[in-house]
Amino acid sequence: MPDTPELILGEYRRSLDERFRLSIPAEMIEAMGGSDAPFILAKERPGCLSLWNARACKAALDEGMDLVRRKIAAGKLSGRLGQVQMLGRLLSTRHAEVEMTGRGRLLIPEGFRDFLRVEAGGEVVIVGAAIAIDLWHPQAWFDYTAGRMPRFRRLFDQLSA
Repeated sequence: MPDTPELILGEYRRSLDERFRLSIPAEMIEAMGGSDAPFILAKERPGCLSLWNARACKAALDEGMDLVRRKIAAGKLSGRLGQVQMLGRLLSTRHAEVEMTGRGRLLIPEGFRDFLRVEAGGEVVIVGAAIAIDLWHPQAWFDYTAGRMPRFRRLFDQLSA
């Protein structure tokens, strides 16, 4: 029987230091492959970044981009060039490879700081998102959960059925 992946769960509040570094809980880092694993930080929505294991993330992204390239080469996207350009623009800025320091600290890259909307010294909510780690601006996290928590039971029932 194959191993069941460990779900990354939990909610923690941490502060960014003066150099925009954030301490990620050790148990979350271990669930993602440990501090030596390669990571990708992605912009998800204003006020939210997601930290992914780079191997898993890159495999899915590479597969999707290979399909887009083949469609472009075959002329199947010639009527959708605006969408192709938008995809390219978003891909150019959406994610970055990042490293975890030995003490479980993550440096938030410059272009991602504005998207997260948290200043140095500001609070960040670190949330286990089952297969990734989310970094949230506190108000954005409140707004997100307030709108979705009433649907928790239905979602849980759908996914566990």
